[in-house]
Amino acid sequence: MEEAAGPWHQLSNFLPSSHLRCATHFTEHAKGDMLPYIDLPFAYAGSATGASIDELKLIFSFLLSYPLAGLLKRIPDAKPYQKNLFIILVSLFYLVGLFDLWAGIRTIFISSAGAYIIAKYVDGSFMPWTGFVFLMGHMSISHIYRQSANAPDKVDITGAQMVLVMKLTGFCWNVYDGRLKQEHLADFQKERALLQLPGLLDFAGFVLFFPSMFAGPSFDFVDYQRWITTAMFDLPQGADPKHAPRTRKQRKIPRSGTPAAFKALTGLLWIFLFLKFSAWYNTELVLSSTYINYSLLRRIWILAMLGFATRMKYYGVWYLTEGACILSGLGYKGIDARTGRARWNRLENVDPWGIETAQNTRAYLESWNKNTNNWLRNYMYLRVTPKGRRPGFRATLATFVTSALWHGFYPGYYLSFLLAALLQTVAKNFRRYVRPFFLTPDGQRPTKHKMYYDAVSYLTTQLAFCFTTAPFVLLTLSASLLVWSRVYFYAVIGTAASMAFFASPAKSWLIRQQNARQKDVKWMQQQRQQQQVLSPEPKLEHPIMGGGLPSDPGKELDDAVREIKEEVEVRKKRGLSVSMLRGADMKVAVEKKLGRNL
Repeated sequence: MEEAAGPWHQLSNFLPSSHLRCATHFTEHAKGDMLPYIDLPFAYAGSATGASIDELKLIFSFLLSYPLAGLLKRIPDAKPYQKNLFIILVSLFYLVGLFDLWAGIRTIFISSAGAYIIAKYVDGSFMPWTGFVFLMGHMSISHIYRQSANAPDKVDITGAQMVLVMKLTGFCWNVYDGRLKQEHLADFQKERALLQLPGLLDFAGFVLFFPSMFAGPSFDFVDYQRWITTAMFDLPQGADPKHAPRTRKQRKIPRSGTPAAFKALTGLLWIFLFLKFSAWYNTELVLSSTYINYSLLRRIWILAMLGFATRMKYYGVWYLTEGACILSGLGYKGIDARTGRARWNRLENVDPWGIETAQNTRAYLESWNKNTNNWLRNYMYLRVTPKGRRPGFRATLATFVTSALWHGFYPGYYLSFLLAALLQTVAKNFRRYVRPFFLTPDGQRPTKHKMYYDAVSYLTTQLAFCFTTAPFVLLTLSASLLVWSRVYFYAVIGTAASMAFFASPAKSWLIRQQNARQKDVKWMQQQRQQQQVLSPEPKLEHPIMGGGLPSDPGKELDDAVREIKEEVEVRKKRGLSVSMLRGADMKVAVEKKLGRNL
């Protein structure tokens, strides 16, 4: 039975100290359950599967959100207050009825009320930073309490609080942007700015949106507001009503059962694969004495598969929660102009294919935990950068430190995020100073050697990140350094060597070589421009076909003759003498208009 319980136990640790893992750290057997006998079916299922009661409760809450989201969508569009009340009641059932989290309600209330009061009464540029410090500080208390207690059987609301911090810090910035002049805002700020504080009922519905309460995805208040008022589903101005997505019974929210079911089934598949892979590749293996007896290549392979197995549980949970959001309608993102179908990726949180095939750090990070990345970029990375300046390493480092603090205080997080910040800087240097040599001098097309650069980039990116994210799974400093040492710190050494390389005269040499290639291109372009001045090419209305022939030579000749006749008529009106061109003279005139010989 212990072997069967192993993967289930790992399933309960949905990313240590992340919002997935924290969501499962509820009481194993809560004292005084509000609903008597609610644990009985979960206890029976747990005895058969080896899973704990709370692990099964968590999966049950994810799946229960689907029919409840279907009911939510069926509440009349004209009664948004009923939708808010339904959301609040379902969330209270999850918190108190299912998990007996009375203290969790207090935590959510303190964060939400504090953020609302700060947004309302604090003025000036310090308002959003005040909200950020308050919310992060309050969440840090929860992190410290959970980490010091180190007991999975204690009540823990930190997971829901982590999602809430993203929503409420963004809320404070949106209110602040609404107080600024429009000309001082970027397009994103204009779209998200709140010109007035929302009502308390709408705000409570936003805070307690049940499909994403425990594990995300996060979203801004403007998204919730457009959803609850159904403004999100209005067709763009000038759009053909025939292209509107299908709805039922006069509802504006489009039908979304198929994409939601796809997300649910795919999420369950990812969780099933995780249970299989985590039985083979887990933290116990890389920390055991058996691991060191393998060859270096096999150790690196096991480390890579540990990372892959860990990512699969993210994929599973995020697909499940996103699917419930889609079913409620909140995942709607307009009409695809190419296919004419509704898009449901507004709250997409992860792109597994993008991650597993990423050839650089940017592609890897942009495909992973997208909504958290959006929060970090829009409300930290860009906000700490002075206006008119480009974000640099300090902005990158501040963003990674914020992400680490948001996750908690285990040393493994800081090892991962610090090394990831350095990796991103190194990757930018390679892309800026090395990659251009595998493109044509104008940077428009790949050379025949580009495929080798892409292969090396893919292998390097994947191996670097499986090394970098290992402490994120192992948590403790001792375990992280032990596993790193067993693969000889290869990513640390590679990063340090790359940084030293770009700090050496080699960087200047690469720049000179690039400039030399670009000078050759500029010289060729100048020669072409001079040739065009001497022998101007006609600007054709139609594209040129193969062989340099116009696509409609007859029309081009007619146009030339027409222009000559118009010129003759103008001269006649001015009283100028005009002699009609004939024979060879007419041919010369037409050739002059065409810009080439006939």
